[in-house]
Amino acid sequence: MEWQMWFTLGSVVMMFVLLAKTSVGPEWICLGTLVTLLTAGIITPAEAVAGASNKGMLTVAILFIVAGAIQETGAIQMLTPFLSPKIKKTAVAQFRMMVPVSVLSAFLNNTPVVAIFIPAVTAWAKKIKIPVSKLMIPLSYAAILGGTCTVIGTSTNLVVSGIVEKETGMKIGFFEIAKVGAPSAIVLLVVIILLGRWLLPDRSSAIEQMGNPKEYTTEMIVDPKGVLAVKTIQQAGLTEENGINLIQIFRNGKVIPVIDYSITLKGDDRLVFGGEKGMVSELHRTKGLTPVLDRLFEIVTPRADRCFVEAVVSKSNRLIGRSIVGGHFRQIYDAVLVALSRGGNQIKGSLGNIVLQEGDTLLLETHPLFYLRNKDSNEFFLISQLEESAAPRYSMAIFAMIVLAGMVVSASLLGTGMFRAAAVAAAVLMITRCITVSQAYRSVDMQVLLVIIAAFGVGRAMEKTGAAAFIAQQMVGLGGGNPYFVLSMLYLTTSILTEMVTNNAAALILWPIAMSMAGQMEVSFVPFAFSIMMGASASFATPIGYQCNMMVYGPGGYRFSDFLKIGVPMNIIMWLVASTLIPRIWPF
Repeated sequence: MEWQMWFTLGSVVMMFVLLAKTSVGPEWICLGTLVTLLTAGIITPAEAVAGASNKGMLTVAILFIVAGAIQETGAIQMLTPFLSPKIKKTAVAQFRMMVPVSVLSAFLNNTPVVAIFIPAVTAWAKKIKIPVSKLMIPLSYAAILGGTCTVIGTSTNLVVSGIVEKETGMKIGFFEIAKVGAPSAIVLLVVIILLGRWLLPDRSSAIEQMGNPKEYTTEMIVDPKGVLAVKTIQQAGLTEENGINLIQIFRNGKVIPVIDYSITLKGDDRLVFGGEKGMVSELHRTKGLTPVLDRLFEIVTPRADRCFVEAVVSKSNRLIGRSIVGGHFRQIYDAVLVALSRGGNQIKGSLGNIVLQEGDTLLLETHPLFYLRNKDSNEFFLISQLEESAAPRYSMAIFAMIVLAGMVVSASLLGTGMFRAAAVAAAVLMITRCITVSQAYRSVDMQVLLVIIAAFGVGRAMEKTGAAAFIAQQMVGLGGGNPYFVLSMLYLTTSILTEMVTNNAAALILWPIAMSMAGQMEVSFVPFAFSIMMGASASFATPIGYQCNMMVYGPGGYRFSDFLKIGVPMNIIMWLVASTLIPRIWPF
């Protein structure tokens, strides 16, 4: 199969080049490579789609739903009290933030963890007067390091453990990887704190650098039975240092200007805020506050199933010259106005009594289908839907955390198996409506799943044609047949590829090579499996190497070089730590 081997090697090299150099989605590049190999007759149709039935891949898909439910219930926000407003030192702030993030990321997909903590950390940075750029990279790195501590911490760990079980019969325990992951995480977290002082930039977020964001006016009512009633404005956190501009309070027909944060909030107080749409979205996710127009009108869609839509009023809109209440806005559009901006500025007056004008920008809470129904309408233009804007189901937060804990205990201590435990947990969370069906669909990252499926097929081609054995032979030769050197080279290769392409693709392509290396040296494959899992899960040097890095890129106001400055030393230290610990924990 000489030509088949070279054809496969050429296809894989081209795949890596395209992944590193083009903006085409990684799933399409990997699927294109898979189709190429299938068309050439190198793999069969059954081998091409084998990844779709892999237990590890299916477990990843189910865990996306579990993580989505934790996010939708607001359970992750239960950990934000660790962000104390009394901290003034950067190193202490980084430590207080990274510990809960690392712990949570060990049991959840790290993407929703980072997504929830970004706005919380941004507001916290303003409050404690520490540059947000000193916290966002540590946030991402903490999520990555936490993921290396359990078999479900990253999709790569799950997929590799699944393929190990299928091909060798060895079942990797839930906390087995923590033997190397936990000490590595501790060392790297200390390194972040020590090096961050010099290697992390002192810079504001990208949005703050642009300046003058669009200002909205919005109103909320204090829930009489909520957690904010009888608290002062300061205690409720509704202050400018938290990025919230509370303008005035309507109470029993009187207007109370907010000039003192010691004012005590009371049930049914109507609060008027001014600020950009990120603040508006955060207010609607705040426990104890209800949108004022939700009290006046009910829309058909339950609040938990709604989303935010930004729409600009066109000159053809039928309600121009009429107020929101008088024009029956809710009945016509099945949407509640939550904020309004005119000319990019806040406006005075009650939302319900404001008379609409052409060019007004409305922030609406409505059904996701509003966008589809009105995107071609002549009544609005520039309609856009805001992501992650639905109000959390706080009442189900504790229940969701109990289900998550039950899943972890069942998989790690009771021998249920990760796939079964995750499937039961996801079913319970959906039946109890901790997450709706539509939200469950949106929580599944199809890009990750398609890359995994395609990489399985490409890896099979590498194994089948002898390409994996050929590369393994060269690497063993370069390492002088010393398993310690070869293991270190494998980790370094995995880490470098992960920085340029996706972590799952790198791991699955290198897996058959690792097995061939172990076979040629007649040593155990186990340390090589953990080397791939650690190398593919720890990506620090570029924002494109890991999704968490890209998520904090804008909020932290970073440049590409900022990741290189601290990420390259992190990768080198991680390489040395892992290369030292792995062969001692799992001998050859």
